[in-house]
Amino acid sequence: MVAASRDSNADDEHDPEGATIAFERAQLRAILSQSVADLAEHDAALERLAGAGYGACERCGQPIAPARLEARPTARLCIDCASARP
Repeated sequence: MVAASRDSNADDEHDPEGATIAFERAQLRAILSQSVADLAEHDAALERLAGAGYGACERCGQPIAPARLEARPTARLCIDCASARP
């Protein structure tokens, strides 16, 4: 999207498509940011898996239910601690 818009009018304020282009760019930034955060969570889960911390709640130390880990392999907290989170 960014490459496709390089040759277009850069003046979003006066371009009739400017608001749409700005919105699409904001969406792409949000998706990219979330993807980077998701990748970091997966990397952290792999580190815990390589060590001894995978499957243990980081707050209370109790085991995280296998069903929770199956649904959310990157879970750091058990259901009780996750639902008590502010």
